[in-house]
Amino acid sequence: MAWEIFIAVVILLLVLDLGVFNRKAHIISPKEAAKWTSFWVALALAFSGVVYWLYANQHIENPLNYTPRTAFSKYFQGYLLELSLSVDNIFVIAVIFRSFSIPQKYQHRVLFWGIIGAIVFRALMIFFGIWLINKIDWITYIFGAFLIYTSYNMAFSGEESEFNPKESRFFKMLRKIIPVTKGIHGQQLFVKKLGVWAATPLFLALIIIEFTDILFALDSIPAVLAITEDPFIVFSSNIMAILGLRSMYFFLANIMDKFSYLKYSLAIILVFVGIKMILHHYLKENNLEIPEWVSLGVIVVSLAGGVVFSLFKNRHEETNES
Repeated sequence: MAWEIFIAVVILLLVLDLGVFNRKAHIISPKEAAKWTSFWVALALAFSGVVYWLYANQHIENPLNYTPRTAFSKYFQGYLLELSLSVDNIFVIAVIFRSFSIPQKYQHRVLFWGIIGAIVFRALMIFFGIWLINKIDWITYIFGAFLIYTSYNMAFSGEESEFNPKESRFFKMLRKIIPVTKGIHGQQLFVKKLGVWAATPLFLALIIIEFTDILFALDSIPAVLAITEDPFIVFSSNIMAILGLRSMYFFLANIMDKFSYLKYSLAIILVFVGIKMILHHYLKENNLEIPEWVSLGVIVVSLAGGVVFSLFKNRHEETNES
């Protein structure tokens, strides 16, 4: 029953978002983005109390026999991890919108449909990942090694601005399959010209965003599975983070260059969860467990350290320039 209620509430929030609060296309101001970001974060944090209540009153299946406090902690860790890993996604979304010259007033509509697709694909990947872990013991070593490899690429790869979606094979393949209009036609994804349906640049941007989100999910889903294999906690923490991604994009897209050292924080977190996943069987066989406060502490301290150090370096550089 908890699953059905949660999904129904998510659908209701999405309907209200598009059908009521953002029915008309408009430019999202920094102030409006800040308000919506605060709302989604507050809602996600409040939901951690719902998770505690569900597990305390046994209103949901509890395959791992979590105590209410453990379920609360796992959800909170999963949410923070998914939210922090979304930062890289924001960089790429900004590049895609610039590449396709999508006006800011239409970007919310593209991201809305992008969120719908992300929820569906993430749900499939989450349950497939849990199934793999339960059926193939050694897959945790693969996941762990992949996360460590991803952390290395994150820390030492070039800037995301070098990414050009129009040069990707995926985009070139789309152009061969779907006729594309040269200009924007309001917030329409398709238009009919000379009796033939053609996609607009908004639709191409949407498909590329969906494709890149799947690639990002290949990192984030194993990372959250390293924290917990409880289906409801993994799914709900992911969805709550995704729901706030649109407002966070409009809030952070123009100031992300001020947090250039945050990627090193994310790399540290991925190394930690990768090692945790590699040690999964050893810890389980020896009845050992990494304390919840350690996992949560690594995530919080790493993120805070990246933000503080970025701001310190920015101030230091501004002082030197002046």
